[in-house]
Amino acid sequence: MAARHLIIGGGTAGLNAIRTIREEDGGASEITLVSAERPYSRMVLPYYLGATIAESHVYTATPASLAAWKVKATLGRRAKALDTAARKLTLDDGSAVEYDDCLIATGSRAVRPPIPGAEGPGVHSFWTLEEARAVIAGVQPGTKVVMVGAGFISFTILNAILARGASLTIVEVAPRILPRMVDPACARIVAGWLERHGVTLRVGATMTKIEEWKGKRKLSFKKGEPVFADVVIMATGIRTNLEWLEGSGIEVSAEPGGGILVDDHLRSSVKSVYAAGDVARGPNLLTGTLEVHAIEPTAQEHGRVVGANMAGRDLAYRGSLIMNIVEVCHLDVASFGQWDDPKADVFTVTHADRSQYRKLLFRGGKLNGAMICGPAEEIWGTNDVGMLKGLVYSGADLSRWKAHLKKNPFDVKPAYLATHTAGKLLPQTVLGRASQSPQLPHSVMVQ
Repeated sequence: MAARHLIIGGGTAGLNAIRTIREEDGGASEITLVSAERPYSRMVLPYYLGATIAESHVYTATPASLAAWKVKATLGRRAKALDTAARKLTLDDGSAVEYDDCLIATGSRAVRPPIPGAEGPGVHSFWTLEEARAVIAGVQPGTKVVMVGAGFISFTILNAILARGASLTIVEVAPRILPRMVDPACARIVAGWLERHGVTLRVGATMTKIEEWKGKRKLSFKKGEPVFADVVIMATGIRTNLEWLEGSGIEVSAEPGGGILVDDHLRSSVKSVYAAGDVARGPNLLTGTLEVHAIEPTAQEHGRVVGANMAGRDLAYRGSLIMNIVEVCHLDVASFGQWDDPKADVFTVTHADRSQYRKLLFRGGKLNGAMICGPAEEIWGTNDVGMLKGLVYSGADLSRWKAHLKKNPFDVKPAYLATHTAGKLLPQTVLGRASQSPQLPHSVMVQ
């Protein structure tokens, strides 16, 4: 009897798992996909918002491609309960799917602060395709948009909001922007850049309520004058979609961020059940501690590793590297690894007049974290983002180069080349082999 794999969730982790299973078994197993939505890429939603791609390019799998992968797709249905002893998933319409092993990749959702008016009309989140459609319908040239939250989420859609001809104000409860991505020195450079490009910033602002006022939204704060908007976008965090697992026996972390606790093979406390992507609390590559890294690269790697293990391989996962990279108004901003490590040797250089900032963090002879900021038109920025990520990811021994990089944090290339980091990384793949993707239809169409 063919193995029965169940994939719950059609996002990046789920589709990468499906693809890997088919690479490994060539179609010998049964795969069932249960997804509340038709598979699409959340990563490209800002481009959809900015009208640089059509909605048809958001989708990652068509009914035809799923059929070619020999996947039985149950779309538009949500998981309701998981009986791990009977190996059976119950859906929200009462139907059930039996499995031999399954992957939970149900992702996350946007959350809003518990203040009056946060769920009212004209107030949006931007995390799902449906939410993106609502924002697109509400933001036109001349629209006054207020984004609540100055973190990574809001910065990924900042360019698109401006591209639609809207005026933009960002309010943040913390005393600076990007509080979980960059340090204060870098934040000051980014803030100055945004203000020179017409974005209004208000930090240290605790919002108390949102109410309707003469056809607009009135945002009130503990201190200071209210702010008025046509459209409010709440970018105030995410939460894993795991409530439906209550009573399943699968261990979920009680730590901030939650997530299903997984081992080095991304198996949950129930060995026939895997977890991947935003719902998995997996190992950090640098520290080994279990953390939720709700970023696209981690979802891809998780999906690949789980798919290989479900197909019968014995594949351990090294861990994920936290990294955030955004471009706002043609300014590149990136951070990798333990960029806020208080015990690291820290080397920084600031060229405020050129909006450049560089921060390198060492533990011994290894680069443990890095931060970079500079105009996107400068070629060194793009190149150095890749090299710094490679040095952190590979754990290259930079003992001989540490003094040089202390004096010249912008001169990364000699150290990168001398340590042969590219050559060491090239043979490394998540699966320990080159891609063997089956020939699949890649065209997409809306049905």
